[in-house]
Amino acid sequence: MSRSRTGHPYRIRRTAIAMATAVAASGMSLASIPASADTASARSGTADKLGDHDRALIAKYAAQSRTRSVPAGAKQAVPDFVTLMLAVKDGRTADTEQALTDLGVEVTRTQAEIGYIKANVPFADVDKVVALDDVLRVDADELLELEDTEVDSGNTGAAAQAADSGGLPAAPSAKTRDDNPYMPTNETGSVDFKDDHRTYDGRGVTIGIMDTGIDPTHPALARTTTGERKLVDTVTGTNPTNIVDLLTDRSWSLLTASNKVTGPTAQKNSITWTLPSGDDLSLATRLISSGNGYADPTLKGKYLGVVYRADDGAIFVDTNLDHVFTDDELFQAYKVDHQIGYLGTDDPDTEVNERQPFTVEFKQFRPTLAGVTINTIDEAHGTHVAGITAANGMFGGAMDGQAPGAKLVSMRACSSGGCSSAALTDGMVDLATDYGVDVINMSIGSSPALNDGQSAMALLYNRLIDETGVQMFVSAGNSGAGTNTVGDPTGGDQVVSVGASVSRETWWANYGSEVAFKDGVFPFSSRGPREDGGMKPSITAPGSAVSTTPGWLASSSVAETGYTLPVGYSHMNGTSMASPQATGAAALLLSAAKQSNVSATPAELRKAIYTSADYNSKVDAIAQGHGQFDVEKAWKVLSKGVATDEEITVSAPVCTVLSDQLTTPDAGRGLFNSCAPDSGGQGVGESRTYDVTLTRTGGKDDAQYYELGLKGNDGTFSAPESVTLEKDVPTVVQVTAIPDTQGTHSAVLTIDDEEARGLEQSALLAVEAATPLTVGATWSVDGTSYRNQTVHYTVAVPAGTKTLTVNLSGLADSSQTRWWAFDPQGVSGEKSSAGSIYCYVNYLDGNGCTPTTRTYTNPKAGVWEFVVESRRTSPLLNNPFQLEASIAQ
Repeated sequence: MSRSRTGHPYRIRRTAIAMATAVAASGMSLASIPASADTASARSGTADKLGDHDRALIAKYAAQSRTRSVPAGAKQAVPDFVTLMLAVKDGRTADTEQALTDLGVEVTRTQAEIGYIKANVPFADVDKVVALDDVLRVDADELLELEDTEVDSGNTGAAAQAADSGGLPAAPSAKTRDDNPYMPTNETGSVDFKDDHRTYDGRGVTIGIMDTGIDPTHPALARTTTGERKLVDTVTGTNPTNIVDLLTDRSWSLLTASNKVTGPTAQKNSITWTLPSGDDLSLATRLISSGNGYADPTLKGKYLGVVYRADDGAIFVDTNLDHVFTDDELFQAYKVDHQIGYLGTDDPDTEVNERQPFTVEFKQFRPTLAGVTINTIDEAHGTHVAGITAANGMFGGAMDGQAPGAKLVSMRACSSGGCSSAALTDGMVDLATDYGVDVINMSIGSSPALNDGQSAMALLYNRLIDETGVQMFVSAGNSGAGTNTVGDPTGGDQVVSVGASVSRETWWANYGSEVAFKDGVFPFSSRGPREDGGMKPSITAPGSAVSTTPGWLASSSVAETGYTLPVGYSHMNGTSMASPQATGAAALLLSAAKQSNVSATPAELRKAIYTSADYNSKVDAIAQGHGQFDVEKAWKVLSKGVATDEEITVSAPVCTVLSDQLTTPDAGRGLFNSCAPDSGGQGVGESRTYDVTLTRTGGKDDAQYYELGLKGNDGTFSAPESVTLEKDVPTVVQVTAIPDTQGTHSAVLTIDDEEARGLEQSALLAVEAATPLTVGATWSVDGTSYRNQTVHYTVAVPAGTKTLTVNLSGLADSSQTRWWAFDPQGVSGEKSSAGSIYCYVNYLDGNGCTPTTRTYTNPKAGVWEFVVESRRTSPLLNNPFQLEASIAQ
């Protein structure tokens, strides 16, 4: 993974493949991929099925294809097509597939029950595909780059905090109890739940892990609490017919007619290969380079050979690199006999084990193209996530993940360069339909500007949950702490989106850092609302953990703790770690439900979790949604039966710089006003009343009475105490907002029928009250930033502004404090160098940027948010500062 320069991990970013050739270099522009009349988004008030991000991405692919060069990070030139993922209308999959075939487009996958089609589309035909009436949304395949979830090192300030606390934290070990702050499953109530219900530990449940792959040899992932094999299958979702996997995934050895060989020997790469017995053999070889992800450095520069025998599906791997297959083991897919092979030799003088395990898999991609993957794991992320969900006996002791009795299926959708969005989608479909999983975790996603939950991936995930009954938990994103930074496809309506919480105890145990609060949310955790006001994240769960990692990769821990972790265990943080906490907690509920004959459909499970979540009054609603997952309380709701027949939809006004691109322009699932005061937004002290429309479908034919509540309200919002809803009759509830200070004000509107079990509906309310900036005047504020906490300010930048200059001053001599900016689209306004979270005063000299002053050239008009944060190593708990901003036109 590429090292995040944040001190906290940013989530996997949504970017194009790291290509060397710029669009401008070939003369290609967005005009070369024009929007057709019925897909031109904001200009016509109708959402573009493809969207600006994907159009720019496709234009870049097309430009790179025309150069025929091999871009940086790719293994070959860009082909003359793009892989598109289509969400189509219900019941129209076959007709759409035929329409694509008539266009001469190669359809590579269809899944009729969820309206999914994947196709390789020539660049010139993209808009013809987008314009098809039955196509709802289109996503282009892209590489989601992996960023580090490890914490940067740097001992500044550690000694002072250690002295204040009387010493550094102890290291986790075999003596660590299951109730601990290193793997804080206790913060969701699951440790007490398992103590009270010994068999409700995940047994009978299988968790799908969509990630970078799971170490099949880790001792804490070997057996469940009942002694059964924990990892029941390990497979890959990557596919070399996808544009991104074709360019970046080196794990596949491709087999075509040219790979056919006959024995007893064959020549390839000027090497004589001795073949196994059989008449229908295919031989593929691969030069091992540093990018192949193998732990043993002595393998580099050697050829690895693979033979596939079609007669019986046997796979032979030349593991000893002697070019002779007759002395090699016959391999089959892991699910057949849980077979594991090894590449390389362990160096006893190093801490890691360079003898690296692998599994194999064969796939037929086209009639003329097949492949064998040597499925090695070259990233720690997936194994770490798996441990959080279901580790059993970490460090050989009592420390467990959430559901130690659960089984696992590993679906790898990533290579060393990142994750293909097409592989993620295919893998999700496969996990939910073919592998018998009960719940799925995905700690991967992107951070688009238009995060309205209407991407093809989000729509397909919604349908997949409804059709298969398999609930998905997806990380909210690490693009915070700005408003409207939640990612995709975590924005899907039926997806449980998970933000990252953290406690005082975990700050100390995992970071050696003291804080002034009991429980909070990490600054990096992406905030809501969704662009259409939808409530994301849905919940929070602990976002920091010491967990399992592969034994052939170096361990990681935070220097300020004073301890190091043994190989096989590492500390990581992020919403990547929060999502598996929630997934494992859900596995406990599903385990309990199965053993108690309690119904737990995805809708019932979500309702129980949302109804019972522990809301933190000290944290903004946009950061926590319904609150922290509470297993014990959720089981009390679920075990008594949850009513899901009453559905209440919410439609509320939305004003953002992108709201005219929503499916229903300027309206969405929650109230969200982030416009500047002179463009429809609210000023400080201004009162405004919004019409929020509630429509009840299902339930009784008689009118139903509902109580309305406001959770997390800071006094900004007021609403009626109740409402009566007729069936299928839209009813307006008036919500008034009076923000008395600048900044983002948020609350949760709850809609509850006390006669039915569980909360019927809730909606997020959020308004940003910004201070307008004017030429010739300086906006200034004095404040205090507490260690590991953030302070937020909002200003309105007028159209035509040439420069926005921000200055940070008034700091104590040793204070490690920074600010960073978010533009009106909820995207970081920082450039890569200036946006580094290392850009603190008194830390690493700003790491290439100036931490006290920066100028933003041609800033977007609208509401900008400034976030001030004091680093975890700042020796001061309270860090005073002054922030100033001015503009020039």
